[in-house]
Amino acid sequence: MDIVYTIWLRNVKRYLRSKSRIVGSLGMPVFFMLVLGFGLNSIVSIPGMEEGYLEFIIPGIVAMSVLFTSVFSGIQIIWDKQFGFLKETLVAPVSRLEIMVGQTLGGATTAVIQGLILMVFALFIGLQPAGIAGFLVAVGFMALIGVTFTAFGIAIASRMEDMHGFQLVMNFVIFPIFGLSGALFPINSLPDWIRPLTLADPLTYGVEGIRYGLSGTAQVHPLASLAVMAACAVLMTVAGAYLFRKIRS
Repeated sequence: MDIVYTIWLRNVKRYLRSKSRIVGSLGMPVFFMLVLGFGLNSIVSIPGMEEGYLEFIIPGIVAMSVLFTSVFSGIQIIWDKQFGFLKETLVAPVSRLEIMVGQTLGGATTAVIQGLILMVFALFIGLQPAGIAGFLVAVGFMALIGVTFTAFGIAIASRMEDMHGFQLVMNFVIFPIFGLSGALFPINSLPDWIRPLTLADPLTYGVEGIRYGLSGTAQVHPLASLAVMAACAVLMTVAGAYLFRKIRS
C-alpha cells in the first residue's frame, strides 16, 4: 500500500503545483457552461423537467471536466516512459499492479478535484444542489467516472510511445463518448436509432448519477447508474492492469 500511496501522492502534488494545468483544464467546461447555459436557457425547455437548461447541463459539464482530466492523465505514463522514470519504477521490487492502481487513483483524484472546482464555480451562476447528501452522491459518481476513464487512459497509454498519437486517439474516442452521454441533451427525447448507442455509453450513467445528486432528477434510475459505473470501474481497472503489466521494462 505504501507504493500505491506514494504514486498517488506524486500525481496529486504534480497536479496541484501546475496552476496552468488547472486553469487550462477549466477553460472549455466554463465556456460550455456560460455560453450554452446562458445562451440557450431562455429558449430551450427540457420535457418533463421543471429545471432550466442551465441547471440541466451543469452536471453534464462537470462530468465532461472529470472525463477529460482523467483520460488525459494517462499521458503521464508516456511521459514517464520517455524520461526513464517508468523504467526505474518497473525494475523496482514492487508489484506492477500497485503501480497501476496508484496511477489510477492519482488520476481519478485530480479529476475529482477538477470537477469540484467546476461545481463551486457553478454555485455562483445558479446551481442549487438538492442538499449535502446529493452533493456527496455527485462526488461519488465523479470518483467512479475518474477511476473508469483514468484506467482507460492508462490502458491505451500502455500500448503507445508517442504523446501526439495518444492525444489523437483519445480525441477520436473521447468526443463521441461525451457527445453520446446525454450531457447536453435529454436522452429520453432521442430518436429510437440513437438511444441504444447512448445507453451503451458508460458516461451516460455517470452524467445521470451526477444529475440526480445535484438536482434530484435523472432519466436513468440512480441505482442502475451506480451499478453500471461500478462495474465499468472494475472492468477498466482490470483491463488497464493487464495491459500495464505488458509494458517492457
